[in-house]
Amino acid sequence: MTTTPSVLFVCVHNAGRSQMAAGFLTHLAGDAIEVRSAGSAPADQVNPAAVAAMAELGIDISDRTPKILTYDAVETSDVVITMGCGDTCPVFPGVRYRDWTLDDPAGQDVAAVRPIRDRIKNLVEDLIAELLPTAPPA
Repeated sequence: MTTTPSVLFVCVHNAGRSQMAAGFLTHLAGDAIEVRSAGSAPADQVNPAAVAAMAELGIDISDRTPKILTYDAVETSDVVITMGCGDTCPVFPGVRYRDWTLDDPAGQDVAAVRPIRDRIKNLVEDLIAELLPTAPPA
């Protein structure tokens, strides 16, 4: 019996980087990986430039809502990825932590968000290869 790996993406506002990462992971891995995202100070809505940048690739994150980071979300994840934002997460045994250094798309236009989006896509593809080594290439 195999268990589905769980990934939690964290950025302060849960409105840009973490939402794009969650969108890519859901799109590329489907149900093979449980995907969550959260932030320590969630925004009121997902960054419109991030929504637009993802839509250019056919991924709709317009229905997403920023969520508050909880201890339970961290504790029940296999991998927690912070997005280079200095956000802090509680540390639990058995949970793997990573920090992806990424520029903040807040206040940026779509043209400025595209390179951030593309970097996130590459990182997510690498993560999928690590968590699902038998998966076909994306």
